[in-house]
Amino acid sequence: MPTIERLDPRDARSAASWDAYVQACPQATFFHRAGWQRILQDVFRHQTHYLLARTEGRITGVLPLAHVSSLLFGNALTSIPFAVYGGVAADDAASAAALEAEAEKIAQSLGVQHLELRHTERRHPDWPEQDLYVTFRKAILPEEEANMLAIPRKQRAMVRKGIKNELRSEIDASVDRFFALYADNVHRHGTPALPRRYFQALQQEFGSDVEVLTVTAPDGRPLSSVLSFYFRNEVLPYYAGDDVAARDLAANDFKYWELMRRACARGIQVFDYGRSKQGTGPYNFKKNWGFEPTPLHYEYRLYKRDAVPQNNPANAKYKLMIATWRRLPLGVANWLGPFVVRSLG
Repeated sequence: MPTIERLDPRDARSAASWDAYVQACPQATFFHRAGWQRILQDVFRHQTHYLLARTEGRITGVLPLAHVSSLLFGNALTSIPFAVYGGVAADDAASAAALEAEAEKIAQSLGVQHLELRHTERRHPDWPEQDLYVTFRKAILPEEEANMLAIPRKQRAMVRKGIKNELRSEIDASVDRFFALYADNVHRHGTPALPRRYFQALQQEFGSDVEVLTVTAPDGRPLSSVLSFYFRNEVLPYYAGDDVAARDLAANDFKYWELMRRACARGIQVFDYGRSKQGTGPYNFKKNWGFEPTPLHYEYRLYKRDAVPQNNPANAKYKLMIATWRRLPLGVANWLGPFVVRSLG
């Protein structure tokens, strides 16, 4: 039987072993990497429990967990906050079961309302699940022109409009231009922005596997920006922001085309468009790019609640909060946002 151990974020050697396993395990994702533990602890002050299963001396499974407690959004143990994917990554059923059993034990000792595991496949048909989210993934073809032609005609016309408008893409060394566009963008939508230091921590922790691409107008004005993760043979555009002028100039479509074009040149094979809520604008945008949705299985072990939590902007009870947030001055929203968003996950 496998034994369960905990990863010490200060132990570089253990973290390297964890990451070597994640790199090789087909079920693992960028969000299983050990560096997230330090970010969750240092930036958001969340208590973490990074579990690994070991069988006959070798790692046979991992399960990253973080404890998020909030008066407004509840008390949960999650794998993991701020991530599209998470949950168990293991070589065999025994390791997976041992990791989940330990997770349940921790959840009950913490007195949380629920345990949430974010899987890409259904693992527990008897657990309640969140059926709101889907993900979009598609192969990047080897030739640049083939990728252009694979974009449906309407969106391809938008990409060509961006090219005609002489837009340019640049790789930024810092998150400064990205954060200005991102923070303004989420404020217009009535949601709090993650702190600038979170994005800086991502760059510091993951190095070249975190990339910021910014689209500019011919006069150099930033119009649209995206922060992406690279993992194995995949690129994951994960956070983005646009200026109000971006739509008229087709900067958003051009941005994702430039990311795909550059990824193709690097030999990247999968474009992961990330998570969207069904029936929303981002969901439709990704479908219009020729991507098909795949359901995500966020499974819950409920302890002190009767139903799966709905901590998302689609929940009607947050309607007034969203409207109020839009009216806040941007500087105030950026100062207050990190205190709110750290509990969302």
